[in-house]
Amino acid sequence: MEKKVLIREGATVLSRRVVDRLHACEGLEVVEFDTGSADVIVDLRVGDHDGLARRRSSATVEGEALMDEVRRVGAQRVVMLSSSLVYGPHPNSRIPLTEDEVVRPEASFVFARQLAAVEHVLDRWRRGSPERSVAVLRPTVTMGLGASSSLARALAAGSGRRLGDEEPSAQFLHIDDLASAVEAVVVSEFDGVVNVAPDGWIPGDRVRALLGRRWSIPVPQWVREQLWALQWRFQRGPIPPGLGPYTSASWVVANDRLKGLGWSPTVTNEQTFVEGTEDPWWASTTPKRRQELALVGVAAAIALAVGGGVVFAFRSFRNATHR
Repeated sequence: MEKKVLIREGATVLSRRVVDRLHACEGLEVVEFDTGSADVIVDLRVGDHDGLARRRSSATVEGEALMDEVRRVGAQRVVMLSSSLVYGPHPNSRIPLTEDEVVRPEASFVFARQLAAVEHVLDRWRRGSPERSVAVLRPTVTMGLGASSSLARALAAGSGRRLGDEEPSAQFLHIDDLASAVEAVVVSEFDGVVNVAPDGWIPGDRVRALLGRRWSIPVPQWVREQLWALQWRFQRGPIPPGLGPYTSASWVVANDRLKGLGWSPTVTNEQTFVEGTEDPWWASTTPKRRQELALVGVAAAIALAVGGGVVFAFRSFRNATHR
């Protein structure tokens, strides 16, 4: 008997790829959002940082909407996309972090705190009945050509900066591998938390080499955080408030549990990083700056049109006088 799967998706590359994969799975029937019932809900909205910003929403609000949807369709299983940001960046963290690690998100980064809170709500719901199950995926920084979120670009921009005694290692997961991980978790009916990451990680100095950055003078953490905050405020930097600590300490995760489900990564850290940082130049441009550039383009087009008209009129006049 086919299980009905309802996907709470967003307008993202990841959503489209997950939908395509689940549609192709035997034993699953992907149902429309307005359906009356579903066995499984796959949520890709709570952990979609850019989507939340576009909708002027929050992980907390989307988490409440998820639980409303669970009750509406009578689902007994939830698969939610969270983030390994919930582990937090701590100097005393193990390398790599496993799913048994205590969740300690950075207090100043609201998005990570809210994700941890939604995970807690889901866990409490699961314990309310032995028939319920919840799978939470915690992917590391996810990137891809033309598919890197602003959060991923900010973390990539903050990596590989020699601003302390040593540079933390980093991980970069390809969006295709994340889509296949969601499929593996749904199909296997896994219950629990699972990290999603490529094999291994990249040392900080290697990230710097990939970015082509030169060595810079070390400065205290509080100084660089103030600089990043000022840059963000005046739209001259990619790192939002609260995210800075994630570029200053390692929070790489293990993928053994997910590989035990038959999943395996197909793209390396370095390949993903190179591809993900090759986004079109306008991808990291602020909306205000894009508007300014668009106005410049319109002005240039008008100037060319007026100039062309003047030249045409002048030539017509000259030809008429020579007849």
